[in-house]
Amino acid sequence: MAGSLQNQMNDAFQYVLEKINLGMKINGIYRQDVYELPPDSVRELIANSVAHRSYLEPGNIQVALFDDRLEITSPGMLPNGVSIQKMKEGYSRPRNRAIANAFAYMRIIEKWGSGVPRIIRECKEYGLHDPQFIDYDGDVRVNMFRITYKENRGTTQTTQTTQTTQTTQTTTQTDYSVIQELTRDDKLILSKISQKPENSQKEIAIELGWTVDRVKYYLNKMKKQNIIKRVGSSHNGHWELLVDDRPWKN
Repeated sequence: MAGSLQNQMNDAFQYVLEKINLGMKINGIYRQDVYELPPDSVRELIANSVAHRSYLEPGNIQVALFDDRLEITSPGMLPNGVSIQKMKEGYSRPRNRAIANAFAYMRIIEKWGSGVPRIIRECKEYGLHDPQFIDYDGDVRVNMFRITYKENRGTTQTTQTTQTTQTTQTTTQTDYSVIQELTRDDKLILSKISQKPENSQKEIAIELGWTVDRVKYYLNKMKKQNIIKRVGSSHNGHWELLVDDRPWKN
C-alpha cells in the first residue's frame, strides 16, 4: 500500500469490509445491513496497529483474513509497563503520541485506553468469541474471531448465519426483489451514479455532504449485491448500474 498513514489505514479497512460477509436484520419495519464483524472495532484495531507499532522495527503491519478469524499483527513488543491484561482493563500508553493525537483529532480512534475494552464489548454484542491479544515473538497480534459454519453457537447465531447465506444467494440475482430492499441512503447513492457515472467516491461524498468512508460503505455493499460495478480505474473510470433504475426513480 502507498500514500499517507490515514489512506493506508482506510485501504486496509475497506479490504476487510469487502471480504467479510454482509447479512441483514429487521429492526421494526426497517431492513438493516449487518457485517459479520463489528466495523467500528475492525477500524479501531487497524488504527491502533498504526499508532502503537514500533517504527524502529523492520517489517510491515499485516492484516490477514482467514476462514475463522481476522488477524492483525503490529511490529514491535509492547512498551515497558504495558501488558495484555492492563490493555483489557483500559490502560494505554501511546508509543507514537503524535500519530495517536492526530487520529484522535480526526476521530479515527477514541480517547486513549477506551478502545480495547470497547472492542471486547462489541464482540460480545455480536455473539463472537472474545478477541485474542498476543505478545507474539517480538510483535503484537490481535485475533478477532469469525463465526464458522462448524460452530454450534445457539439459535440466535445460527439464524444470523442463515440470513447471511440467504442474502448472498438473493442479491446475486439483481432482480426487482433486490431493488425493493434498497434503503434511502442506497437510493441517494444510486441517484448520484445515475446522474454522473464518472464521479469518484470523493465527488459523490462532497455532493451528498457525507464522509468518503460512508460512501465507500454503500458502494461496496451494492457491488456485492451486483447492483453496480466500477469500470476502469478509480480516477478515469465510471460506474455502471446493473439493475433497472425505473422502480427506485419513480
